[in-house]
Amino acid sequence: MSKIVILGAGISGHVAASHLRRKLSKDHEVVVVSPNSNYQWIPSNIWVGIGRMKSKKILFPLAPLYKKKGIGYKQAKAVTFYPEGDKTEQKPYVLAEYVTGEKKGTQEKVTYDYLINATGPKLNFEATEGLIPGENKTYSVCTYTHADHAWHGLNEVIQQMKNGKKAKILIGTGHAKSTCQGAAFEYILNVEQELRRHKVRDMAEITWISNEYLLGDFGMDGMLMSYGSMTMKSNEMIEMIFEDRDIKWITGAGVNKIEDGIAHYENLDGEYKTETYDFAMLIPAFSGHGFKAYDKNDNDITDKLFKGFMIVDADYTPKPYEQWSVQDWPETYQNPSYKNIFAPGIAFAPPHTISKPRKSKNGTDIFPAPPRTGMPSGITAKLVADNIIDSIKSGKESLHHKGSMGNMGAACIASAGYGMTQGSGVSITTYPIVPDYNKYPKTQGRKLGKTFGDIGLAGHWLKLALHYAFIYKAKMKPFWWLIPE
Repeated sequence: MSKIVILGAGISGHVAASHLRRKLSKDHEVVVVSPNSNYQWIPSNIWVGIGRMKSKKILFPLAPLYKKKGIGYKQAKAVTFYPEGDKTEQKPYVLAEYVTGEKKGTQEKVTYDYLINATGPKLNFEATEGLIPGENKTYSVCTYTHADHAWHGLNEVIQQMKNGKKAKILIGTGHAKSTCQGAAFEYILNVEQELRRHKVRDMAEITWISNEYLLGDFGMDGMLMSYGSMTMKSNEMIEMIFEDRDIKWITGAGVNKIEDGIAHYENLDGEYKTETYDFAMLIPAFSGHGFKAYDKNDNDITDKLFKGFMIVDADYTPKPYEQWSVQDWPETYQNPSYKNIFAPGIAFAPPHTISKPRKSKNGTDIFPAPPRTGMPSGITAKLVADNIIDSIKSGKESLHHKGSMGNMGAACIASAGYGMTQGSGVSITTYPIVPDYNKYPKTQGRKLGKTFGDIGLAGHWLKLALHYAFIYKAKMKPFWWLIPE
């Protein structure tokens, strides 16, 4: 009998737990440890943040589902890792602290045979002075509660515009090394359409602010894509969309301080500037959770497990940008020091960024961190689960299932406005996620036939359909596993 512990119940953790429970007999134990009581379909937070979808439509409680499916569940947060056990506990374990109920504040040694770290990122708002969701007129859509607050803030500004007051809206990234530009991109287009729907678009000035060198970088160094019968760079496509909607943009901007209605930033020229606003939604930096790890003699071995995020089978050798390769990226998401520990999704430490690193003239790093959200999170979680399943069934280590972001594609449907007749979506498919300049030297590291973009009403229908499909899948309804990651 094996015990598999999954830390986190987001996309990666939930996908891994679902597949493990479906494919392993009940002789084996599957346990999820997460401080969250609900599963949330994060991509739909955008619509919650514009008041077009209630947060209850994008979440459901975990405990009843896990109980029904035979998955153990502890509403607790991981605190410390002991991959060798300690002087009194021979088995490896994670020290977890309960966050609710009678056990709140108490700690438990959660032992395991296999551990999947799917804790995702810490939303590092404190990395930017004054960037606090709901304060200083700034908001977030990173969680459903944040998105609810964002709608209340936006609606207040909309009502002010209806009463004749002009407003400045600022949306983008709130740190020099933020990622998740895609979520901010979706939100700015949805906000713009909502202002038109409320007939106040002429009262608002909308500005995009981002650490991207060019629009459409999305933390992936941009892309050359097919667009209809044309070949177009992603920055040209996004510029076209922004110009069509009269959205201004500021790129190469590292936001470093927020005051009430004022964003301070540094640009790549080394200039320190400000942008005023009446409503802002700024994506924070992501970071690891600051976990510590100890061996059985209580010696600190954090550097064997963590490099901010968790160390996996990537090549972390420092090297110049010109020497970066797709071969640097992990394939199995297994920790090299402790072979029974894995970290899919956002929990793994990337070997380097995907976008070209840039510094301001003052020496400040200003460029996007690499994205691992959405489709890559689900795919990597499933392959980790499948390798553990094969290892358990065969009685020996099996790493047959592999998936590097250097040979993995991703499809993204970015909402560009909600509505069954007036909605819109930007559909972008990228292959591979990490550009391979050796294999595709003439098309910016990607295969042109598999890298394309489009925009239109069909994109909205598809994103809405995916919302319901993935909620169905997450609830483990009949034949849920037929829906791909």
